[in-house]
Amino acid sequence: MSEIRNNHFHTGIDIKTEGRQGLAVHASADGYVSKIKVSSFGYGNVLYLKHTNGSSTVYAHLRSFESPIAEYMQGKIYEARENELEYTLDPGELPISQGDTIAYSGNTGSSGGPHLHFEIRDSLNRAIDPLHAGFKEIIDTTSPIARRVAISPLTPDSRVNGMYRRQEFSLIYSSGAFEVQPTIKISGKVGIEVLAYDQLDEMYNRNGFPIFEIYEEGKKVFKADVNEIDFNIGRHILLHTYRNRYTRLYKKRNNKFSFYEPDTELSGAISALPGEEKSITVKLVDAYANESALRIKFSGELAPIDLDGVNYTSGNSQMEYQENVLILNSTDAEAGDLAMVYVHGLSMELPYAYVGRNKRTYLWDMALGIPDSINLCSETLFPEVVARIPAGQETLIDNGEVKIIFEEESLLDDLYLRIETFEDSGMKGLTLNDQFEYLGQPISARMKVDNFQGDTSKTDMYQLYRNGHRNFLGGNWQGQFVNFNTRVFGDFVLATDSIPPTIRPVRVNTNEIRFVIKDNLSGIKDFEAWVDGKWTQMRYEHKQAIIWSDPLPGTALKGVVLLKVRDRANNEAIYKGNI
Repeated sequence: MSEIRNNHFHTGIDIKTEGRQGLAVHASADGYVSKIKVSSFGYGNVLYLKHTNGSSTVYAHLRSFESPIAEYMQGKIYEARENELEYTLDPGELPISQGDTIAYSGNTGSSGGPHLHFEIRDSLNRAIDPLHAGFKEIIDTTSPIARRVAISPLTPDSRVNGMYRRQEFSLIYSSGAFEVQPTIKISGKVGIEVLAYDQLDEMYNRNGFPIFEIYEEGKKVFKADVNEIDFNIGRHILLHTYRNRYTRLYKKRNNKFSFYEPDTELSGAISALPGEEKSITVKLVDAYANESALRIKFSGELAPIDLDGVNYTSGNSQMEYQENVLILNSTDAEAGDLAMVYVHGLSMELPYAYVGRNKRTYLWDMALGIPDSINLCSETLFPEVVARIPAGQETLIDNGEVKIIFEEESLLDDLYLRIETFEDSGMKGLTLNDQFEYLGQPISARMKVDNFQGDTSKTDMYQLYRNGHRNFLGGNWQGQFVNFNTRVFGDFVLATDSIPPTIRPVRVNTNEIRFVIKDNLSGIKDFEAWVDGKWTQMRYEHKQAIIWSDPLPGTALKGVVLLKVRDRANNEAIYKGNI
């Protein structure tokens, strides 16, 4: 548990199954089956048990369920005529005793290999660390391993080695501890971020671990202990980490996790007065109390203006955005050159923050106002920021071409919204900030598309990745406007999918019907099969693009076989055969 995954914490433990499927899975305590889900995504086939003490356990990525659970769920599936189904049971419908075989291990859902995912949840449905249950089978005497450290400036006046820039540092192992060398010079408040992992004895897997502590001159000043996870605020891991990799050892504003000590904004931040030397020790502690030490030395200084010829970047005049700070870089500026910032009809002179060998850097705090334009050494720059969007309230932005609706829970933190439009392969696209700025809940967006001559019923909005891959988001056309929802920022582009899915029969006989189904762009939406006019459930393994029959007991696979497969653009493919 507490391992950092894409946009969420891993909320349980993964139990190896010898690289194979079909091992018996037993109930960990008395109770009843509270929920069953059959799916090819996420947890795959999963069971939820409710126990007499109010807690719950979760068993995921299962190949199949044991009787009578299997027959119960199959009945509900045929009743609903849904190939994939989530069903909540009443207490007592399916009682379970400790040790009962309830299912068989598998590799369903978003699993990367055969294993059992196991969770324990408390009465408030919060995940708690199963390793605290004291499983004797788990042996761990191995301490966590630190790989890298990053130091981030936390205010516009903060500096790391003279610069307003997050900087990463390699580590050495010396005298029983990981160390950063040499001393890091800081001004103002900075935050420590750690890239680290833990391992069990004789296991190669890199796991998460729950506890980070900061000691300042031997006194503990900060602790983060991921001992429980509230699913309602799970995406706040995007505030707890840097890009889902480094753990932040400071609490960012609006972070709702409560596992910090002290539980206050920017707790864990480090500062040092000019000339002050400060020794910091970070302790990394796993669930079995194995610990490692990480030592960092800081030296406080007044924020320097001249970086003594440091060549810290290259390139022409440019703008960078870091939360509320607009970073302006110029290779043409000379000593004494000021930037002119124009905000709401007012002009303000902005001296450079620091200078290196190859350029000067200016910093503007957009909390003071969003610039209309900036004159930077005879070059006029126009920031793409259109508005400040406060977290925690509904906000509508509409410039006539693009409309964005933010709900109360959409933002994790205040946002300085940037909007750009572009074309890709003849299709209009939209850029909203970038992929490394995060949303808590979806936003609604609308984009104007002038004189579109294509088929709007097959044209939708897709998230566009840097490698060219497109991920279907959908689109509702209203005249010359297309509406869509997104839970991420980045690039979005229209694309037309008019090609139906492909169906390739693998086996069609009295024992089984099995097909490979694929789609070229929007992805598989749904599928339905009938044998001799009777609806037949088809199981789905999306990782292999395979569907196969799971008929009711006593049902003969004989007669006309009809399979319909639709993609998300509602293109349909049909297979007809006979057994």
